[in-house]
Amino acid sequence: MPIIDALITWAHLISASIWVGGSLFIGVVLAPLLKTMSESVEERLMIMIRVGRKFNKIAVPSLGILIATGLYNSYYILNKPETIFSTNYGIILTIKIMLVIALIIVFAIHVRMIRFEVEKKIESKEMSQESIQKLRSKIISLGRIIVFISIAVLLMAAMLDAGI
Repeated sequence: MPIIDALITWAHLISASIWVGGSLFIGVVLAPLLKTMSESVEERLMIMIRVGRKFNKIAVPSLGILIATGLYNSYYILNKPETIFSTNYGIILTIKIMLVIALIIVFAIHVRMIRFEVEKKIESKEMSQESIQKLRSKIISLGRIIVFISIAVLLMAAMLDAGI
């Protein structure tokens, strides 16, 4: 049904906008802005963690919707395994799926690094400046990887849509 397909594509696009747009905003706008607002590494890190937790409340469901609608949109080709490696569409779809799996793994590591116990240690000043700086550095690196992979997934989506 065309209306169902249109609604699923719409949900896919909205979810991608939330996931990628929010990630870019945090990395490109918020993180640099915080550097100008506070000298305290702990304070900046706590704000980033809190913003990340708030963002994840809409980002994680968006990622789930992206995966579900992506599988729906890919049903035809995934239902015919012989076309996966014999067509450009199938090859690009396979690359996109591998990127999404990598994205989920990196995101899970990212979230795991900033669990509640770590947040409490930062707040109560139980972590050394060196540990906080290392944690901050790892979080930033993983965030950049998440954004890079997300943008690569969008490229694969555009290529699939263009019929490349």
